Amino acid sequence: MHTVLIGVGSNLGDRQGTILQALQKLRSFARVDAVSSYYETPPIGVAGPAFLNIAAAVQTALEPEALELALRGVETSIGRQRMHELGARPIDIDILYIDDVVRDFGRFEVPHPYIAERPFNLIPLAEIAPDHLDPRSGRTVGDLAAALGATGIEKKARAMHFFANRQEEEPDVRLSLNRVGVSSVKHIIRLNIDGEERLFNGDFTMVADLSPDKAGVHMSRFSELLEAATLDVLARKDQPARMEDLVERIAREIVSSQGALRADVRLRADFGLERWTPVSGKRTQETYALVAIAHADAQGTRRVVGVEAEGMTACPCAQLMVREHSMRELIAVGFSAADAKRALDALPVATHNQRGRGTILIGTAAAKQHELRAEDLVEIVENSMSSETYDLLKRPDEFYIVNKAHHNPKFVEDVVRGILARALDVYGDFPDETFISSTQINFESIHKHDAFAEAFGLFGEFRAELRDGVHVARKTDLATWLGTRPSPVVA
Repeated sequence: MHTVLIGVGSNLGDRQGTILQALQKLRSFARVDAVSSYYETPPIGVAGPAFLNIAAAVQTALEPEALELALRGVETSIGRQRMHELGARPIDIDILYIDDVVRDFGRFEVPHPYIAERPFNLIPLAEIAPDHLDPRSGRTVGDLAAALGATGIEKKARAMHFFANRQEEEPDVRLSLNRVGVSSVKHIIRLNIDGEERLFNGDFTMVADLSPDKAGVHMSRFSELLEAATLDVLARKDQPARMEDLVERIAREIVSSQGALRADVRLRADFGLERWTPVSGKRTQETYALVAIAHADAQGTRRVVGVEAEGMTACPCAQLMVREHSMRELIAVGFSAADAKRALDALPVATHNQRGRGTILIGTAAAKQHELRAEDLVEIVENSMSSETYDLLKRPDEFYIVNKAHHNPKFVEDVVRGILARALDVYGDFPDETFISSTQINFESIHKHDAFAEAFGLFGEFRAELRDGVHVARKTDLATWLGTRPSPVVA
């Protein structure tokens, strides 16, 4: 990757809008790390009205010549024509530095003077890269900019500023609120799944508590925090981006910026895993959902991560009734009881089945968090149902799934218990303080209602039930584990 410092200017049309359009197009082949303020510059040696200029720092894998061609393509796509190089122009993009080497202007189509003689490039650049060393002079960009005399270049405000701040004033009714913020905030994020970085369409909910002396929270700041935290987490080089890191960072920032005692952030993002159909061996991609929740307060942060996965269940109760009826029918037509039982044991017995959605959430100590992989959690949920399901199925696959499910009937309660048991086995070395939550909803096929089951608690609480056979009446729920409410006092 190359670090490139560029200058962008415009003196025709909607200058600010054109510059923003150029930056957006540039993002298709470069990562924009920093952008300066806007500076209005009188046209120097160029006809037309005043220029609006910025400087930007970008990262790109393109080599200098390829980058130059790409930037010229951006200019052309925006509408620049090169019939008159010194005429007014809607956009002008200059490479100023590549890595630690000054641009060799002689290699390109139009030679430019040395940057110290181009204050409209130098002053914006000094704002974002003051310590960048200019190899020709041996001085930093900041020093070169400071040495300039009167330039006639004026820094422009990025937007209008207002002093009204109703949120910080007292409300009409002085009562505190528990959760105030924004939901259904859509944001494209990059996360590491199955060893690869992928793009996801994330859905965020971000809330904070509100004290009785404040009228409201600053809603726009939630989106600003989301952008800043996303860039910060994704920019780390030492480890891949994880969604639980992202929600934790946002929750901490909400507490800090909103002056809140506590904050909660929830992220849900659909993702795909490569699968192969069970009999025909067709390659397919199945869709699941990642879920991450973080809570932050003065004591620190806690977070959980998990997945949602779909499968199918076959009803054990109806199957037993069909089996009982079939046994009587076989005996009535001459089968012995032993032969009838042997036949029913060999064949899948009919029952109603339904599509189900299972969820697992796990929160554990920091030392163990990196061991929670989405792929493993998906398998825990799918394997707890009567059968997994697939978007793509050939006829042999359909038979396999139906046959498997009817040989493996499950109540909604069985699925939840299966998720818990499998997680306790897979993460057997996790400490007793590890939190787990499991839910299952079955979309019933013959009932008007859906069936639902849920369980939550600490690994230690479930281990005690399995070990001692004693019901732990009060298990730790998600809110208590995260710290959104204090632990209940047991008399």
